[in-house]
Amino acid sequence: MTRRKVYAEPEAAVFNPVTIREDLCQGCNQCVAVCQVDLFVPNQKEGKPPIVMYPGECWFDGSCVEACPIPGAITLNSLLINRVYWKRK
Repeated sequence: MTRRKVYAEPEAAVFNPVTIREDLCQGCNQCVAVCQVDLFVPNQKEGKPPIVMYPGECWFDGSCVEACPIPGAITLNSLLINRVYWKRK
């Protein structure tokens, strides 16, 4: 049996549901563990941020942001339709 390397390409999406700051992320992969839809894939390089593999599957529940031990390392980018803009009258 011959072993082959299999490479996965991230799914192309119009929208990126999360922003991971590489300068803050320590690669602990806690966001990978708590994501209910397996949006992330652990990076093979030690200490690097996870790869957002399937951005179209995000439920926007924010569990990855809550699980991250470093504030600001992950930002949830909610859909434009879900953002509320209002002004006082």
